[in-house]
Amino acid sequence: MSSFEWPWQYSFEPFFTIQPNPDTREKQLDAWCDLVLAYCKYTREYVLDVKTVATSTLFNNDQIKRRLSIEGVQAVLERLELKGHLEWQDSSKSRCLVMWRTPEEWANIIYHWAQDSGLGDSVCTLYEIHSGEENESQEFHGIDIWMLKRVVAVLQRQGKAELIAGMAPDDSDSGVKFF
Repeated sequence: MSSFEWPWQYSFEPFFTIQPNPDTREKQLDAWCDLVLAYCKYTREYVLDVKTVATSTLFNNDQIKRRLSIEGVQAVLERLELKGHLEWQDSSKSRCLVMWRTPEEWANIIYHWAQDSGLGDSVCTLYEIHSGEENESQEFHGIDIWMLKRVVAVLQRQGKAELIAGMAPDDSDSGVKFF
């Protein structure tokens, strides 16, 4: 696996200070959003703890000795929420779900995989989609279960799949019938 490629802004000291000029701040926050999504995609993170991520490499560049303030981190996460790429897990906004691909994008990818794999009119479990050996090379392998449930809901709305509820508390034995 290659190493993550940081954008040029990550080595630019003013990037780590939320800019007062509204136009500059908009561009800066958009660049931060792009960085967060790319980083989460690279690390395959779907859930972020704000305190933990605020002190992580993502928001701290040790080489230039700069870090984004907690207020700056919150501003970036709120922008991601406005763009539809983040949902808060709690009212205190301490944990969030990051969607580096939207449920609709994942639905398209998973549906094409199901069709290409000959799974039309057959059932497979959420666990098989999430962790199956036959899809280890697929981008969605290891997808968080909460996102997979949203993907199946999208596929149901599109008339491309149906969720068959299981009995396990984590729903891993629930089935998905692809059409």
